[in-house]
Amino acid sequence: MNGYKSKTLATWFALVGGSLGWHRLYLYGVRDAWAWLWPLPTLLGAYGVERVWTLGQDDHLAWLLVPLLGMAVAAAMLTAIVYGLMPDEKWNARFNPNGPEHHTGWLAIGGVVLALLVGATVLMSTIAFSSQRFFEYEIDEAHKISR
Repeated sequence: MNGYKSKTLATWFALVGGSLGWHRLYLYGVRDAWAWLWPLPTLLGAYGVERVWTLGQDDHLAWLLVPLLGMAVAAAMLTAIVYGLMPDEKWNARFNPNGPEHHTGWLAIGGVVLALLVGATVLMSTIAFSSQRFFEYEIDEAHKISR
């Protein structure tokens, strides 16, 4: 974790590639285990989306995998928001203790606004997809029992 770490750059790394762990690689380096674990739910969720496209919405495995993608993206957006809104003093104490201090500019705030828009959209879409699939499954099961 040597060298200057920009809060603006970390915010945008979390926004653009956070679900793949780019922000962790930037802040903590290639030896960070969490950076290498971030892509796992993203890739599993992307596989779920691919299953929906090829097999349709009735694929039960896709019901489990698609929300992983939504949660990974939403978590990355939350991370971008936390980084962007972290006070400069706290940021510098954590990531630039011996180096030049970082001062927040409008690019970090723009990243926070965009992360809030994307994160809210993805989170609401994930909840809607999961709820829809659950209730449709319950209705189908109730019809099978009543027959």
